[in-house]
Amino acid sequence: QVQLVESGGGLVQAGGSLRLSCAASGIIFNISRMGWYRQAPGKQRDLVAIVTSDGSTNYADSVKGRFTISRDNAKNTVYLQMNSLKPEDTAVYYCYALRGWAYYWGQGTQVTVSS
Repeated sequence: QVQLVESGGGLVQAGGSLRLSCAASGIIFNISRMGWYRQAPGKQRDLVAIVTSDGSTNYADSVKGRFTISRDNAKNTVYLQMNSLKPEDTAVYYCYALRGWAYYWGQGTQVTVSS
């Protein structure tokens, strides 16, 4: 089992920045991929960004150039630096990890961007 604990969400004005963190614990070897999804009220959960074990990254078009995902393997932690935030970025952000064929999810952290 993999446990994921997110932190760093909150309320910010449009144009501001936040950094989310996700710490992994438990059986963490062979985690091939970690990343972030988000879910706004009444909408489906969408991919935001992923980072693989070799450091490759991928982003949703809506966040490219504004968000940066990074991974500290020594701390088993993945980060999401969010800059130039927009009201449409408001959502619950979920961290996930892929280990083998199993997906693990964090409890989610709320990000609210006011206009």
